[in-house]
Amino acid sequence: MLPGEGRAADEVAYLIGVPLGFRTGGRRMEQSGSDRVAADRAVTTDESRYPWAAVAGVFLAVTLALTVVTTWADSTMGRLGHTGLHWLDGWFRFDSGWYWAIVSDGYSYSPGQQSSIAFFPVFPLINRALVALVGDTHDGALVQVVGQVLSVTFGLAAVVLFGHWVWQRLPRRSAVLAIAVILAYPYTLFLHGPVYADGMFLLLAIGAFMLLDRRWYVAAGLVGALAVASRPFGVAVAVGLVVRTLEMLAANSGGTGWRDVVVAVRRVRPRHTGVLLAFGGLLAWMAYLWTSFGNPLAFVEVESAPGWDQGVGPHTWFKVALIDAMAQGHWRMGVNLGLQALACLLVVLLLPRVVRRFGWGYAAYTAVVIAIPILGTKDFMGAGRYALAAFPALAAGGDWLAERPRWVTTVVVGLMAVVMVVLTLYFARNREVS
Repeated sequence: MLPGEGRAADEVAYLIGVPLGFRTGGRRMEQSGSDRVAADRAVTTDESRYPWAAVAGVFLAVTLALTVVTTWADSTMGRLGHTGLHWLDGWFRFDSGWYWAIVSDGYSYSPGQQSSIAFFPVFPLINRALVALVGDTHDGALVQVVGQVLSVTFGLAAVVLFGHWVWQRLPRRSAVLAIAVILAYPYTLFLHGPVYADGMFLLLAIGAFMLLDRRWYVAAGLVGALAVASRPFGVAVAVGLVVRTLEMLAANSGGTGWRDVVVAVRRVRPRHTGVLLAFGGLLAWMAYLWTSFGNPLAFVEVESAPGWDQGVGPHTWFKVALIDAMAQGHWRMGVNLGLQALACLLVVLLLPRVVRRFGWGYAAYTAVVIAIPILGTKDFMGAGRYALAAFPALAAGGDWLAERPRWVTTVVVGLMAVVMVVLTLYFARNREVS
């Protein structure tokens, strides 16, 4: 065995949920139950090398496995997509078509109707720029392929960066299980092939917070602005960066409570205001909508268009549409929406652990991310993907699992993986899952 291979093997085994014990003086020590958990929490993340290659490898293996599912599903539907290749066209569903249209023909707005301005601009602009470099933006197959390559690349980078983030902040077992959670989380399927912006947003959000933790305020604000201009709930990044900045200022004086965070406003200096640049992402998008279509809030208006029906008001807040669907016996849809409602509930329940483990800034970000689907969707449709953006809660979920017996972690992660495969099959068969 070459030097370092034993350690690498341990890391890979940890990643797939098979703890091999801890090394002391070059010898493996068998531990179990509470002793193992206690010892694991004593290991600081800085003492071990982050196995980014293993994380990337598992992500790509999952991508391959899910692509087999979508290939089979698409081949049985007898339909012809842009490319004619089932392993690509099986992933091209729902919002992918909207992004494809934006890249090909630009934005459009029809008051009172579903319109492409509901989709924020950073992802389609990057897609369009890359397509223009290599070919024609009206080449449907090229637009799709470039969009899918971008989506998977961003998804891969986001998961690897998430792993690095938890590796620096959690004990070894907690960090490994956090990575397992994001890899197996059912709605992570949207990082593996569809032309969606979820992977890019997740990458930008984590990157902005990591830059802020290094006290690079302007850089965090600029990356945050890109995140804010990527998704309708992107403003959560700007809110989280501001609270995180105040939290760090409070910590300089030994304060850790929320009152200390509020009082820390007095300590703000000009260099700290760089994080406010993050709000510029939303302002820039609104300015574009105002100058192009005469309505800076047009993206909010079109959400209530027939077919989407995500208007603001009691009908949405109290999920009347979901109640009606259940009353009419649409149980299959009820299970789908129930899974997404459960994802929201779990994020809310994990918020106290997010505060304890990562602080008020990350908790503020998580709270805003999850409040938007809870209050802004008529039936929780889409909430599963929104919860994917709540990366501190996913990390807290891994930390919670680290305190449970091994069989519990195996069942939970395994069940999530099975649900992911099922949802992928339904998605490829053109049934909306989130």
